[in-house]
Amino acid sequence: MTVSYHKRCNGEPQPDYHCSREGIATGTPPCQTICGAGVDAAVAKLVLEQLTPLAIQTALAVSSELAQRAADADRIRQMGVKRAEHAAEAARRRYLAVDPTNRLVVDQLEADWNNKLRELADARDEYERATQAGNRPLTDQQQAQIRALTTDLPALWANPATPMRERKRLIRLLVTDVTLNKTGDQIAAHVRLSGGQQHTLQVPRPLRAWEAHTTPPTTIKLIDQLLNDHTYDETVEILNHKRLTGGWGHPFTVVSLTQLCKHRGIPSHQQRLRAAGMLTLDEIAAQLGVTAQTIKIWQRRGDITGRRIDGRRAHLYHPGQNRPSDGSQRHKPAAARHHHHRSPATDGITTTTSPGGAV
Repeated sequence: MTVSYHKRCNGEPQPDYHCSREGIATGTPPCQTICGAGVDAAVAKLVLEQLTPLAIQTALAVSSELAQRAADADRIRQMGVKRAEHAAEAARRRYLAVDPTNRLVVDQLEADWNNKLRELADARDEYERATQAGNRPLTDQQQAQIRALTTDLPALWANPATPMRERKRLIRLLVTDVTLNKTGDQIAAHVRLSGGQQHTLQVPRPLRAWEAHTTPPTTIKLIDQLLNDHTYDETVEILNHKRLTGGWGHPFTVVSLTQLCKHRGIPSHQQRLRAAGMLTLDEIAAQLGVTAQTIKIWQRRGDITGRRIDGRRAHLYHPGQNRPSDGSQRHKPAAARHHHHRSPATDGITTTTSPGGAV
């Protein structure tokens, strides 16, 4: 598999592993593509867990035994080389001792000597290769350095100043290979360590961007409940007071909550009131035969009832309400009655603009 990198919003690079060799050769789609963030973290955790003091001590004991076995094998190979040398020397003496006039015997002894020389050369070559590839015993200083890895390596790995390339080099020294296989929501990582141990890790598939930044279902449920009795601005205040956030971890705003509800198909407080039969300002004004401004004044005085539906203090009104009687005017302050002009045609309805603006 090949590796490429992408960056998160915070600028942190993340690896992606692609199995695309066959696709390049045959022009077909890649076999599989895996985001490697979770896999890298799981493999690094496995490596650090394996480097315990007991594991290091066991590895050193095994290394010492392997070195002893290598020394035994070296002695056996040395004996093989010596036997080949003796055989070649014996063949040489036999060849030199024969009568040169006996050509048949001379030719046979010469061929035997040549065979022994080839066997000697092969034995020496094998010994050299085995010596170069053999396990040499570790010195005391080297063993002390290996034991220090149990404390130095985790600290070095967790140090933010450690470059990623150094972490890669450490992993290459300790891990032989990792085989990845993505099935559904799980990634199976088969890890072979340098000492021959094999481990299989089950890593959850990393969430896609839209999955990672999705508002939690519990928050969605609470929003749906709050909108039964609250407007968007009131709901935002409650959610932020509870320190709940959206999918990106930011506090809610009226705009973000409105977009979320539209995307999720959650009815607003206004839509719920309309579904329950409540009337708009124009509808109740037409029903009572007055202007919208008069409805606002009546609502402010408490002569009719309604429910606020947004942060601009717009209202919906309960159906089936009656026009206020003239007696309602008695509840107004005297100063207000002095500045307002009455008209017999409006049954006590004032026509001045409310000083408080829209209600």
